[in-house]
Amino acid sequence: MTRAKLAAGADGCRAGWICVSRELGSREIASACFESARELFSQRQSPDLIAIDVPIGLTESGPKVCDFEARRFLGRPRASSVLPAPIRAVLADRSWEEACATRSGVEGKRISKQAWGIVPKVREVDVELRARARLRERVREVHPEVSFKEWNGAAMRFRKKSPRGRKERRQLVDRYFGPAAHEVVRDQFLVKDVTHDDILDAFAALWSAERVLRGVSRCLPECPPIDRCGLRMEIVD
Repeated sequence: MTRAKLAAGADGCRAGWICVSRELGSREIASACFESARELFSQRQSPDLIAIDVPIGLTESGPKVCDFEARRFLGRPRASSVLPAPIRAVLADRSWEEACATRSGVEGKRISKQAWGIVPKVREVDVELRARARLRERVREVHPEVSFKEWNGAAMRFRKKSPRGRKERRQLVDRYFGPAAHEVVRDQFLVKDVTHDDILDAFAALWSAERVLRGVSRCLPECPPIDRCGLRMEIVD
């Protein structure tokens, strides 16, 4: 008997990576928190598709086309949620000051502290995908706000960290995955390790992962470029 395909959505959190998953056609949600991307990608029951909220594929200079298209798709004010992906050279840096010097040498401008904040997560995933070529077909980049807009039919009205923003995203999750799904995941982790919006973003990623496995997802851009390490520069929804 053929096993149903397993979809997973992952988002970075203070404790590492929160991952929610389920088999296509099932209502049963599983969740786990992994300390590293290596553990996430090596979990015992290996997902057929992991949609992850982190930049994959990096330019040598200049912005990624998928980031530009995601901002255009979202429009104001949600476009600002798409942080510029770091250029590849800054992954070798170990401090914001070093990264500012590196980017200034390449592009003539510094990296923001907010963008620097995601570099450790970007580096983790980049190391794994460069070392393990087979992962590249089953680990795909998503952006939760892009997923939420496609899911909802319109961009979210409120910031995800606000009470109203949390409520409108939670309503989508409850309608699609069932009202108990979020609570089952929430009860497993401390808020200090996995925040409310981390969980909602992971569910948005799972929603997109299921669409990829069903062959109904969309890719920004339609024909994604490949970076010099062989990684697609795309956002799927």
